[in-house]
Amino acid sequence: MTYLITGGSGFIGSHLIENLLKNGHSVISIDNFDDFYDYKIKIRNTLESVGSNSSFNFKDKLNDIQALIEQTKSDLFQLYNVDIRDKNGLEEIFKNHTIDLIIHLAALAGVRPSIERPLDYEEVNIKGTMHLWELAKDFGIKKMICASSSSIYGNNEKIPFSESDAVDQPISPYAATKRAVEILGNVYHSLYGIDMIHLRFFTVYGPRQRPDLAIHKFTKLISENKEIPFYGDGSTARDYTFIDDIIHGIIGSIEYLENSDRAYEIINLGENEVITLNEMVATLENALGQTANRKNLPMQAGDVTKTNADIAKAATLLAYKPTVNFQNGIKTFVEWFLRNREQNS
Repeated sequence: MTYLITGGSGFIGSHLIENLLKNGHSVISIDNFDDFYDYKIKIRNTLESVGSNSSFNFKDKLNDIQALIEQTKSDLFQLYNVDIRDKNGLEEIFKNHTIDLIIHLAALAGVRPSIERPLDYEEVNIKGTMHLWELAKDFGIKKMICASSSSIYGNNEKIPFSESDAVDQPISPYAATKRAVEILGNVYHSLYGIDMIHLRFFTVYGPRQRPDLAIHKFTKLISENKEIPFYGDGSTARDYTFIDDIIHGIIGSIEYLENSDRAYEIINLGENEVITLNEMVATLENALGQTANRKNLPMQAGDVTKTNADIAKAATLLAYKPTVNFQNGIKTFVEWFLRNREQNS
C-alpha cells in the first residue's frame, strides 16, 4: 500500500511513518517545516522515522530541507516540502504518485495561538484540508483519515466525552476549525464517496512531542531549575494519550477503512484515564528527581477544564485498547528527553 501523510515530519506523523515503513509500506510525506517551532526538530524526527543513522550537517533552513529530502529518498519513502495551502504544489504530488489512502495530520495546532491568529488557522486547517479533498475527488482516492481534536468538546459537562455528544459550542478558533473539518468531511463523503474517519486525539505525549506542549515544556524547565507557568489551581485535568497507543489507533483506522465501503466515522482516541495538572507535575517531578518551581497564573482563555475520552467506539470498530498508563508513559518520555537533552535545550 502507498500512503500519503501530511505533517509527516511532526510528532505523530514521524511515529506513524516509522511504523508503516517497518511493515513494508510505501509512504509519501508532506510537510512545510513551519516556523511554529524549530525546523531542526522536524529534520531529526524525519531521520529517526526512516531509520537513518547517518549524521546531518545543519547549515541553513532551505538547504537543510533539500538535503533531508535527498538523503531520505528511497523506494519506499519520498518527502516533499509543500504547504497544504498550495493546491498546485499538492497537485503535482498527486500526479506523480498512485495513492491508496491519505492520512491528514498537518494543521496549525494549539488553542492559545489560534486566539491570536484565527485567520491563519482557518486558512490552513479548513482551506488546506479542502484542497486535499478536492484532489482526492479528482484523482479517485476513496480513503482518508483526518486528525481531529478533543478540544472540539469544549467545556462539555458530560463525562466521559462521547462521539454522540453535541459539540456546537467550541471555545477556541482551533477547536472550531477542527469541527468545521468534520462537518465538511461528511459533505465530501456523501457527494463523492470518500470513505473517511476523523480521529479525535486526546492530549498526545511521548518521545518527539512538540516542545510547546505542557509535558515537554515542563520537563525542560524543571530539569533546568526554572519556573513553570502553572495556570489555575491545578485541578484542570486531561486524558493524556501515549504516542504508541495513538499509532495503534491510526493503524486500526487504516485497517477499518481498507475493509469498509461507504464509511464515515468520528472516533475518540484517548486513554480513558484523567490526570490533573497537579498530578502531572508530581509525576514529572518523580521521574526527574527534581522539584518544580511553580509560577502561579490565572486560567487562560480558551482552556478547557477537563477532558476524558469515551473509547468504547474505538474499541468496537478499531480493536483499540490503550496499554501505556500515565506513569509509565512519563517515565519513557523523560528517559527520551534526557538522552536528547542537548537537542531539547
